[in-house]
Amino acid sequence: MPVRMTLPSTFAQRLAASDRPLAGMWVCSGSPLIAEIAAGSGLDWLLIDGEHSPNTLESILAQLQAVAAYPTTPLVRPPYGDVVTIKQYLDLGVQNLLVPMVDSAEHAAEMVRAVRYPPAGVRGVGSALARASRWNRVPDYLADAAGTVSLTVQVESAVSVAHVDEILAVDGVDAIFVGPSDLAASMGVLGQQDHPDVVAAVEQCIRAAVAAGKPAGVNAFVPEAADRYLAAGASFVLVGADVAMLARASEALADRFIQAEGGREAPDTTDDGEDGSRPGY
Repeated sequence: MPVRMTLPSTFAQRLAASDRPLAGMWVCSGSPLIAEIAAGSGLDWLLIDGEHSPNTLESILAQLQAVAAYPTTPLVRPPYGDVVTIKQYLDLGVQNLLVPMVDSAEHAAEMVRAVRYPPAGVRGVGSALARASRWNRVPDYLADAAGTVSLTVQVESAVSVAHVDEILAVDGVDAIFVGPSDLAASMGVLGQQDHPDVVAAVEQCIRAAVAAGKPAGVNAFVPEAADRYLAAGASFVLVGADVAMLARASEALADRFIQAEGGREAPDTTDDGEDGSRPGY
């Protein structure tokens, strides 16, 4: 007799059940080992990134398998909101998607259709071949599939901020996530995630989500920024990244144990870049 499987709760379900905001971190290295280390950290959720990281279908699958034994919830970000790519991610067993660069309600609605089978959507049917259904070991997977998937869309441009209310109103969008780095770039203040106009736009999105009764998240590597957005009503935050933490910690070791050549000061590595370097992403 085959083992009958029950899939984990989705990110949307975890948010709804939690009495506090959920804290998470990026997993950008592409390493299942690092993903598993992060999964045992006690953080609520992990974001496995396929947009700015060297991840493939195979490496994402390996990371999902590595973290499956832990209570953390994995989200996966595709490189862009493409229906075919999303189909492949879902069949891998990705239950929680974070889709970047969603600028309109129309695009958000397209992403909803991408995660649902016909007639409600356009997801291709291959459940018997896929980890998503555990190769048809999840009872009634096709009928219940929509309830096993959570969709979060990223609001990360001035255009998307202008349309945030319409995006939030799309049925099937479970949450929004604000990306201050791309938002700052679109507002003409590249690399200035703490610019007053950027902060105001992030808080505008959070307020809109609260008013719509949907969760809003934000990327905030600087603790003070995370605290500010949590106080504004954010339901989930990303507060670090594996690669950034390794970079900063290894630099600190070098600063502590290696004197710069010729007595010169070591180079400044505190660039506030959009790659997650100190102090913010």
